[in-house]
Amino acid sequence: MTSNDSIETPLLRVPFESLRRTTRERKYVIDEVQSVVSTLHEASTRPCSRDEGEKTLDGVLQRLEGLKRKLHETTKVEEVEARRCKARLEHLVSIGLPEKDEATKWNDKRMDRILADYMLRRGYHRSATQLARERQIEDLVDVHIFAEAHAILEGLARQDCSAALQWCAQHRTRLRKIRSKLEFTLRIQEFVELVRQERMLEAIAYSRQHLSPWSDLYQADLQRALAALAFRAGTACKPYAALFEEGAWKELAELFRKDLYRLHSMPLDSQLSIHLQAGLSALKTPQSYSSTSNKEDPLSTEKFQKLAEQLPWSKHVHSKLICAITRDLMNEHNPPMVLPNGAVYSQKAVQMMAAKNHGIFTCPKTGVSCDVNDLRRAYIS
Repeated sequence: MTSNDSIETPLLRVPFESLRRTTRERKYVIDEVQSVVSTLHEASTRPCSRDEGEKTLDGVLQRLEGLKRKLHETTKVEEVEARRCKARLEHLVSIGLPEKDEATKWNDKRMDRILADYMLRRGYHRSATQLARERQIEDLVDVHIFAEAHAILEGLARQDCSAALQWCAQHRTRLRKIRSKLEFTLRIQEFVELVRQERMLEAIAYSRQHLSPWSDLYQADLQRALAALAFRAGTACKPYAALFEEGAWKELAELFRKDLYRLHSMPLDSQLSIHLQAGLSALKTPQSYSSTSNKEDPLSTEKFQKLAEQLPWSKHVHSKLICAITRDLMNEHNPPMVLPNGAVYSQKAVQMMAAKNHGIFTCPKTGVSCDVNDLRRAYIS
């Protein structure tokens, strides 16, 4: 698998995983239909009164109506996700790999969806939706996933856990499979808020109903939270003071985001961050941080240096020189030429500029002029 395949994998994986989950749900519904048919068959072999028979049929009809609605909803989801899979496959096939000297144009075709993904993750839902609609890339961007998440994050920003808890209830089975701690953490936060407001009896009743079922999994965390009943808000005891910090709501929002991404098989970092890290890692060398670095190097700027702090150094097995005038590669066919002042330019650039100035070459950086015959060829090791 190429590096480009690895970067583009989430684009296909998100709708594919959703389609696979929906297919499993369809199987469960069909199995339940078969169970209803078996129940009806068994009932038909037993003697019963007219009223009992009608009651049994009514129950069967109600179950079948419910299953019919589930199948209808599942079919609609399958159609949407299949359409997204098809659109994304066609998108990747259409852009293919960049042709020579066409990388910028090739990247333009991908940049819109990468920017839309970044805006959705940063909370700019309207802007991302508008961009996707104007560029006709709705099927290439996971707007529907972030639309649901947007309302939950707004609720957490208002210190309201109700929407997040409802989301946990809807996805409880899948959250358990990924060993999510989100629902327990939300319950702890609601308990802490009751303690903060000194509604102790309500807090105790809440802990019995909503926290005690988690005792086997998170006993230490549960004991620490219950001890808050004694310490209360404003305590200076660090283990318990941390429960009442306002930053806990931001941590909850971040935990929800991480579980949302894991649940939908999405990478934790945005596509924009992944591409930036890949590019900066390829460029990062000790020379980039020196005072004599090329100002056209992105890593010569402070902001890019900060982004690349945790990235590894680039490994260059062979030296590669680029002419500052023509931007051409300097090699055996276009060798580097060294001026008396130590500056280096390609032979092509030297000849081109010297031809316009009667055999005299002037360094564009230092202004030093010299005869072309005074330049010497350098050899790349």
